[in-house]
Amino acid sequence: MSLDELAVASGVSRAALSQIETAKSNPTLGVLWKIAVGLGIPFSELLGESAPTVGVLRRADTQVLRSADGKMESRPVTPTGSSSFLEVYELRLAARSSHQSEAHAAGTKEILVVLSGQLRLHVSEGVFDLGAGDSVSFAADKSHTYENPAPQEARYHNVIVYDR
Repeated sequence: MSLDELAVASGVSRAALSQIETAKSNPTLGVLWKIAVGLGIPFSELLGESAPTVGVLRRADTQVLRSADGKMESRPVTPTGSSSFLEVYELRLAARSSHQSEAHAAGTKEILVVLSGQLRLHVSEGVFDLGAGDSVSFAADKSHTYENPAPQEARYHNVIVYDR
């Protein structure tokens, strides 16, 4: 795939892709998501090789991604290549902080399970407050924001389901 084709498929400019390819800039999480969508691959494949028939992912071997401000961390909890239709991540969000996520590809859904702390999810349908043990599912092909209104870190499992 050429840079021009990837730019069209991903919505990331050719100039930005060139800067990333030549290691002259570091992409944001949102840009990485767009590139994965443009390539038609699960986001986790950008972080490693495809898994064999039986995939094992050791916590110590995972690559933690951090937002630019360092308040959001995302860690894959399923081996790379486990499925081309879904991915599972552990999200950590610092106390009294928020993280805006750009819209994913059309038809993408997310399921969030609050493991500890609180979650205030902002999506086009409204604002939803959840606590430990609660879950929510929503269309992730629109901009959405994860907010932790509590005075301590919050943890979530995020299941991303691709429409393929």
